[in-house]
Amino acid sequence: MSALHLYAKLLQFTLFQGMSHADLMEVVTHTKIGFHKYPAGKRIVNAGAPCDSMIFLINGTLQAEGIADNHTYRVTERLAAPYLLEPERMFGIHQRYSYTYTTLSDINMITIDKQEILLLLETQLVFRLNMLNLVATETQRLLHYPWRTSPKSLRERVILFFFAHCRYPAGHKTFHILMQQLADNLNDSRLDISRALNELQADGLLSLHRGRIEIPMLERLLM
Repeated sequence: MSALHLYAKLLQFTLFQGMSHADLMEVVTHTKIGFHKYPAGKRIVNAGAPCDSMIFLINGTLQAEGIADNHTYRVTERLAAPYLLEPERMFGIHQRYSYTYTTLSDINMITIDKQEILLLLETQLVFRLNMLNLVATETQRLLHYPWRTSPKSLRERVILFFFAHCRYPAGHKTFHILMQQLADNLNDSRLDISRALNELQADGLLSLHRGRIEIPMLERLLM
């Protein structure tokens, strides 16, 4: 990949936005960057694997799979380029990926290992500020979560459950969960959960299958 092409690809990501041309070209020419290409159906990261490098998806689509701690349900979602895989997991107490990522199409990605990231944080002020802003924004979002207005209906509680279990608040999602498991998580009856889900299906917002809920566009649930 040429320096100019890499320059354009990096500018798609928040961590590099706002950097001067000279600083970004210094990053491109002096940072050790890995280039990878994978076919569809390739697992590239397993949940629990050490997060010892930042992975930047620059072309293609991935599937992210998250599993509940008690392994009673799981969620898969599609993530399209440009996308940065769990940068917050590089630091903190749990420095391991929390999702499993599999390619849904042919993809291209670049990787920058942790030592190079630490060097960028030390030498590039804008990169350092962008990283702080990324982590601070996520922290503020999570801290604000308990103060949000409580759902007024079971339908709203179901929708909130869906949003709370996705990395990206839009696009196609699949919840592999039984109605009884959803009822247990929401402390409600299976019958009431069934009614709420069937109402959402009648509105064209999701489709119900045996042990599976397909949501074509998560963002439409808020309309």
